[in-house]
Amino acid sequence: MKEIIVGHTPDADDAFMFYGLETGKVVSPIFTFKHVIEDIETLNKYALKGTLDVTAISVYAYSFIKNHVILTSGASFGVNYGPTVLSKKELSLSQLKECSIAIPGKMTSANLLLSLVIGKFKYFEMNFRNIPDAILSDKVDAGLVIHESQITYEKERLRKIIDLGAWWHINTDGLPVPLGINVANIKSMSSEEIGAFNSLLRDSIVYGLRNVSSAVDYAMKYSRGHTKQVMEKFIKMYVNENTVEMGETGKKAINKLLMMGLREGIVPSATEPIFA
Repeated sequence: MKEIIVGHTPDADDAFMFYGLETGKVVSPIFTFKHVIEDIETLNKYALKGTLDVTAISVYAYSFIKNHVILTSGASFGVNYGPTVLSKKELSLSQLKECSIAIPGKMTSANLLLSLVIGKFKYFEMNFRNIPDAILSDKVDAGLVIHESQITYEKERLRKIIDLGAWWHINTDGLPVPLGINVANIKSMSSEEIGAFNSLLRDSIVYGLRNVSSAVDYAMKYSRGHTKQVMEKFIKMYVNENTVEMGETGKKAINKLLMMGLREGIVPSATEPIFA
């Protein structure tokens, strides 16, 4: 048995995907797992260093890393929805460009998308959990949220300025917006091992989708005070058929995002995604 160090975020959708593996409903004959649970920007930085065997990262971060291939299962795609900019007051996009905006990390796909929409802006990096409070306390004018606040913002007394997934949908003829992916380190895993893990993760996701209620119960440890109903809604937004297997549409979307970023000078160099 080989121990695989796997990085994922402290979020309900990631926990949902690993439910089958973590509860022994999906069994690996060759791997044991050690989990490293961190926010997505920390995992992006781990991938830069090649610290983990498999990890969730942002699609944007993939343009900065080497020696990793993209798993075709476990990715997060929004379908006409995605990261959202919130504020306490109504703002036009031209006004937003002049605002101070909290972001969950420079290498996040959300940051790349917002940069595509408004260009350069004044940003403050912070943990994604702290962004709504930073807006409410006037530490920033607006915030870019990537988790449950996308659907609970009204209860938090915030206004939606722009849904970047909806913007993407309109501007790419309906492609799903690619946000998070899982990558495997080719320096620590063979191609056979990567393929085996990809299949295991797919089986675990399918198991969760076939046992939604119990899988959501498992994922509630990352509910951050939200109800099961809210968490199930959020999970179903980002664990969907594209998560089970991204297919050619998902690959096209990833290529599209990186090419758009390159054209605008945001992605540092031409990046040819390599898929497991």
